[in-house]
Amino acid sequence: MRISTKIWLFVLATIAVTVLFMYSMTNYLYERLYVQDSKNSMVEIGGKLAHMYEGGKVTDKLVADVDRYNSYSNINVFAVRNPRELSACVPFDIDYDTLIGPEERQQLIKGNIISKQGYEKRFDRQVISVVIPLVDEKRLEGILYLYFPLEKITELASKEVIFLLISAIVFLIIIGFIIFKGIGFIMKPLRELQNAAQKMAKGDYSTRVETHSKDEIGQLGATFNEMAKSIEQEDQQQRQFLENVSHELRTPISYIKGYGEAILSNMIKEEEKADKIQLIVREAGRMEKLTNELLQLSRTKEQQEPIQLYPLPLAETIRDVVGMMTQRAEEASIDLAVTLDDEVIINANEVKMKQILINLLENAIRYSEKDTAIHIHCKQLDEKAYIIVEDHGIGIPKEDLTHVTERFYRVNKARSRVDGGSGLGLSIVNQLVQAHAGHLNIESELNKGTVITLTFPTIEENE
Repeated sequence: MRISTKIWLFVLATIAVTVLFMYSMTNYLYERLYVQDSKNSMVEIGGKLAHMYEGGKVTDKLVADVDRYNSYSNINVFAVRNPRELSACVPFDIDYDTLIGPEERQQLIKGNIISKQGYEKRFDRQVISVVIPLVDEKRLEGILYLYFPLEKITELASKEVIFLLISAIVFLIIIGFIIFKGIGFIMKPLRELQNAAQKMAKGDYSTRVETHSKDEIGQLGATFNEMAKSIEQEDQQQRQFLENVSHELRTPISYIKGYGEAILSNMIKEEEKADKIQLIVREAGRMEKLTNELLQLSRTKEQQEPIQLYPLPLAETIRDVVGMMTQRAEEASIDLAVTLDDEVIINANEVKMKQILINLLENAIRYSEKDTAIHIHCKQLDEKAYIIVEDHGIGIPKEDLTHVTERFYRVNKARSRVDGGSGLGLSIVNQLVQAHAGHLNIESELNKGTVITLTFPTIEENE
């Protein structure tokens, strides 16, 4: 069942229950308040009029006084002294229409007041009545009969049933139309959201919904748009990443395949075979490095093996990495300047720490201008260890700074073998730094250079 149908049925059921409750409550209040109040008023009036009776026969003066009061009262009242009325059909004909019956007569003789509610044949209508006895020496000399015409709500409704039915139908049509329009208005953004979700399921990640309110539905639409934007960006990054990886793999595969076939076909001179085999090994190494990086980034935190940490002198580790990168820096006409504090010790994994530094220095060398220097600093300040790598290269645009550590993100979208690697280095660096409880900060100015600062907690020598 559709949600709009559920809302429609719920509203109609609520209206029906409300109407029934109001009818029952009105009838209850009518019976308990209006009718009872009328009885009390008639008893009070009848009691005051009964004080005019002085005993003996009911006089003409008393009857006249009661009739006079009846002329301006909204309650009908008259005095009865007819023996046939007062004898309650005994010994007269039992079918005689009297105001009181035998049992009521006995109550009146005892001085009790009688109140009745219901249909009265003599008046041919529903009435509420009160009978006040006029008793003298245990003789019922007369009664004061007070009554008030009574039409219950159900009787009124039965007289106007056609009008009520027509009014109810018109009311339901109007309310139904209002509810239909209201539900349509409420459901419109949900239908738009449903259509957008279906487009998303088919791969159209550019789909968005318009939000016109700040209520729960509007917030749901805004959340959907944020989700769609994130999915679209992720999809674009993955597409770009696959293009980068494909491009990165195509070249070494071409070298390996081409030179391998050439060697097998004896198309390479014997004296050149060693150089070509060395080139094949180098390109195979590049492929191995790329696949290892992809494997590392593809693992979730739960899948990654815990890194074994132990006290590590940072200065010694940095010197080892600088020694490994010196030849590559010289080939690029770049000088590596090192300033180290030998007292800095942190909890770290040497292999992973070297991987961090190699990635940082490879990037710095790749993007630095010729005949410039890369400065590597290591120092301790306020129980924190700082590794700073500063280059004088092409820099990073401000709009890219917050994204360079994201997976699949590359500053230069136009891939070329000359100006960049796989685009995974800083993602791996950030991941490894976090595994060491450290922090990575990048500052850069376009065409001036980049400063990367790594921060780690230190270990005091006396610990």
